[in-house]
Amino acid sequence: MQGLSEVVAAVHADVAGHIGAGRVADYIPALSQVDPRRFGIAVITCDGERAFAGDAAVPFSIQSISKVFTLTLALERVGARLWQHVGREPSGSPFNSIVQLEQERGVPRNPFINAGALVVTDALLAGRRPPETIAEILGFLRARADDAEVSIDREVARSEAQTGFRNASLANFIRAFGNLQNPVAEVLEVYFNQCSLQLSCLQLARAGLFLAADGVDPLSGETICRPARARRVKALMMTCGHYDASGEFAFKVGLPGKSGVGGGILAIAPRRAAIAVWSPGLNAAGTSLVGALALESLVERTGWSVF
Repeated sequence: MQGLSEVVAAVHADVAGHIGAGRVADYIPALSQVDPRRFGIAVITCDGERAFAGDAAVPFSIQSISKVFTLTLALERVGARLWQHVGREPSGSPFNSIVQLEQERGVPRNPFINAGALVVTDALLAGRRPPETIAEILGFLRARADDAEVSIDREVARSEAQTGFRNASLANFIRAFGNLQNPVAEVLEVYFNQCSLQLSCLQLARAGLFLAADGVDPLSGETICRPARARRVKALMMTCGHYDASGEFAFKVGLPGKSGVGGGILAIAPRRAAIAVWSPGLNAAGTSLVGALALESLVERTGWSVF
């Protein structure tokens, strides 16, 4: 039987001919400059084994993968009251769609579409100023990654703020229905900064490891959230983590996962490992094309699919 390092090396070889495929996100100018031929993969198991290949140590903008961590923080802060403001159903629509918001009176379908993530950010802001909330999110990621070098890419944050008109529209629309309690400008400031967090595959896999171990960091022993809450976050990753392509990802990969338009994907093999992949070229749904192929190959070789 192959060891984990041999499996990861084989996955890298499987996708080598595809690296560079897909389209780099260009609606955020700072992301459009990323080299499309980057590829990294890192796997960290619950017993601390690490295997990685390619550009696994190169930081990248995690974008919407940050929503997994802000959702965890918000649920710890306000508990089940959060679900009065955001739903738990797949959207079947692109991540930045505004159509459902009008039909559903400002209550976003789930926490992983942009509208839902803005509501989650609003919950984190309650009673605080943006700098405090941004510092809390950054501190949480540093602690989960066990690395004080985790940072925010200020250039990406500026680029998001200068071009984030659709997100501003979503936030104003939600506010118009009374489902956003803080000033729109403050919610957007925090949201653009959280999406501009930069982590490497190694840091991101380490940060997500608590979800693989039912809410407990298996390497430090620290309880991050209750087991039931960790399961619910993973359920939402499975059903909503890739927007209108979540069903396809579940069919082909079979792991809870969350993608970001920076080309990263965080996937969780429950009670086994956390996996992070990065390749900037995206498919039509905004998920890393080569990253998804790599996860499909990994699951084929390990049998880690939850199905």
